[in-house]
Amino acid sequence: MSKITKNMITGQEIKRPIPIDEEVIFDGGVMITETDVNSIITYANRKFREMTGYTKEELIGSPHNINRHPDMPKKAFQGMWETIKKGNYWEGFVKNLRSDGKYYYVLVWIKPKLDENGEIIGYIAGRKIPDKDLLERALAQYKVMKLDE
Repeated sequence: MSKITKNMITGQEIKRPIPIDEEVIFDGGVMITETDVNSIITYANRKFREMTGYTKEELIGSPHNINRHPDMPKKAFQGMWETIKKGNYWEGFVKNLRSDGKYYYVLVWIKPKLDENGEIIGYIAGRKIPDKDLLERALAQYKVMKLDE
């Protein structure tokens, strides 16, 4: 069954796709997103929109987990949040879900955006092509983590 994601700006309900076991290879262009402190997307560049298949109007105002693949363990994101909420840089491997149900792998980096007083006002994320060997190790760890959910 598909889940519904609600855009916080437009109120649009976006039906999340049922995953299809077909990979789309990330070619390494520049994929950047920015969110507020609650992980609501405030900016998504063209490459991110192309890779996910969502429009700018669908993404801006939607929770960033709109493209979270169900194969990703919640525990992996728990560690990410613990790190970035402290103001630290995080990097990790992620399997993302496209709007057509296909998936892609990336090495994601996230760093906090700070205001003039040093307070966190959001997050910036970029993506890199993942190293295949390191990705395989991460995926093996993720399978173990999913067993604990």
